[in-house]
Amino acid sequence: MALIRSIAFNVIFYLSIFPITSVIIILYPFLSTIALQRFGAIWIKFSLFLLKFLCGVSWRVEGRENIPKEPSILVSNHQGQWESLFLQTLCFPSSSIVKKEIFYIPFFGWAVACMKPITLDRNNKFGGLKKVLKEGVIKIKKGFSIILFPEGTRISPEEGIQTFASSCGLLSINSGAPIIPICHNSGLFWKNKRFIKTPGEVIVRIGKPMHGSDAKKLTNDAYEWIKSNYKEIS
Repeated sequence: MALIRSIAFNVIFYLSIFPITSVIIILYPFLSTIALQRFGAIWIKFSLFLLKFLCGVSWRVEGRENIPKEPSILVSNHQGQWESLFLQTLCFPSSSIVKKEIFYIPFFGWAVACMKPITLDRNNKFGGLKKVLKEGVIKIKKGFSIILFPEGTRISPEEGIQTFASSCGLLSINSGAPIIPICHNSGLFWKNKRFIKTPGEVIVRIGKPMHGSDAKKLTNDAYEWIKSNYKEIS
């Protein structure tokens, strides 16, 4: 039964990508970035509710009230596709950090480009960090929140929380925007690179804003908060 439900979800999910991305690309010259992001969020919510209906993967959010109205830096652990989608529904406008290779994917990559993300060259880590900091500060000053996965790659739930890159603390210090730590266990249910989805409840915990004057300590504070909370929900 789980296989049949997962097949149904994946078929509808991937078939829906072409029409939604086509509409976003067509509307790009006429709508603001925030309007495009809100429109894209409708598809994300549809996909997540479809996942819940067909595969039994529900979710519960704790601490949503901790997200401020002003631009902030959403810092989360990274396990798979679920949070990559969900986090983009939490605040508008926002800017994710994506690999530049994504733009080469027909329609999907072109639609992502329309959302004005910050691109990252993984082959040039030092230059990539400077670019993230520079463009991140500019985005925040323009009213965008930044979505960051400081582990740098998807980590299996069994591996826990891995060391954070210093980008989140540096970006917070340079921009004055607070870090909002976010912890989840989505990888237990939408497993990375696994076709079959496992029924269960994704728990998302959102912490209170973190401020500081020491980038290294601020990064470590976010790491410790996420690590501690992950132990409780995993």
